[in-house]
Amino acid sequence: MGKTKLFPRHIAPAVRASLKDTPILVLVGARQTGKSTLAKGLIGPSFGAEYVTFDDVTARAAAQADPAGFLAGYVGPLILDEVQHVPDLFSQLKARVDEDRRPGRYVLTGSANVLLLPKIAESLAGRSELFTLWPLSQGELSGRKETFLDMLFEDRIPAVSERTDIRRDVLRRALRGGYPEVISRARADRRHAWFRAYTTTILQRDVRELTEIDKPQDLTRILRVVAARAGSALNVLELSRALGIPHMTVRRYLTILERLYFVLMVPGWSGGLGTRLRQHPKAYVSDSGLLANLMGIDIGRFDHDPILTGALLETFVVGEVERQRGWSQVTVSLHYFRSGPSEVDIVLERPDGKLVGLEVKAASSVGAGDFSGLRVLAERAKTKLHRGVVLYTGARTVGFGKNLHALPLSALWRA
Repeated sequence: MGKTKLFPRHIAPAVRASLKDTPILVLVGARQTGKSTLAKGLIGPSFGAEYVTFDDVTARAAAQADPAGFLAGYVGPLILDEVQHVPDLFSQLKARVDEDRRPGRYVLTGSANVLLLPKIAESLAGRSELFTLWPLSQGELSGRKETFLDMLFEDRIPAVSERTDIRRDVLRRALRGGYPEVISRARADRRHAWFRAYTTTILQRDVRELTEIDKPQDLTRILRVVAARAGSALNVLELSRALGIPHMTVRRYLTILERLYFVLMVPGWSGGLGTRLRQHPKAYVSDSGLLANLMGIDIGRFDHDPILTGALLETFVVGEVERQRGWSQVTVSLHYFRSGPSEVDIVLERPDGKLVGLEVKAASSVGAGDFSGLRVLAERAKTKLHRGVVLYTGARTVGFGKNLHALPLSALWRA
């Protein structure tokens, strides 16, 4: 097997900047997204840091036996890889940083979001900056830094034009996803083999190291149901009844899947915070290639299954948007909108309340009816809605009224 190609990561400049003014940098994300490579290749040489991985059982045992003594053995900057294996280390990190707040002292990487644990979050509060490394974005794959989110909030939207419809190209990109190891495999069967081994290893090994779990197979069942209902609002009670699993267990297992970056939760948006909190979140598999593997689909099925195609492309777009939130100039939170039968797949909200709505369509042509959900959102949001966009698999930008546009899906990485 050939060596996996290394791709520049767009969050790298922000990581460098953080090391200049923050004592602890936390780099989290799913396994095999390149966290260790980024930490060693980008951070280590610049700061002369030593590197320790807690995937090494000897290093893990030493840190677990005496966390304070373990840290005392290192003088300069230190990279601690897969730090979720040693949660007792965090209180000692807090104590050492409180004694000496020099920037760039520690770089922590983790394949589980340890900051979802209250005691650990408290230890790092005010002392750290968090970065999430997702699988590769389309821009990272092509060597171009995307400005799509920034463009959406500008006064004028630039025209994006393709020579032909892009449906086939977009589907291939969505089926491939962004895991670096998968990108290096030309054959679909070898990509599927990697995904199978990946999910099995993490759900059987990493889960046991994070928490006690009675039936690991139920975790896999829940993940497959999330995949089958990609883009649907997630009702835990309904899911509990369908699977025959207690609803508190379902809720706990979903939290585990979210902590391991298998699942991305997107909350609903409304004009009132109380209403927003009562809405069920949407659940997405965090990578469209992983979704395709879980559903056992390939490009040949899409010509006859528009629902499946729509679910895959919506997952793909949500994933690309989430990745770009890590480096875009504009700060946005990610939501969806539903009011009665009307829905908007993605709502991006700036801190000042300004909104952009995104609808995802698998078709290569768009009509006025495809903007119905965006028009309902405009009525609800009033002056807060800056722009409504339908992303589709056609070739050019088309205006559909004031601040309503259809854009080729390739605008995600070309704009």
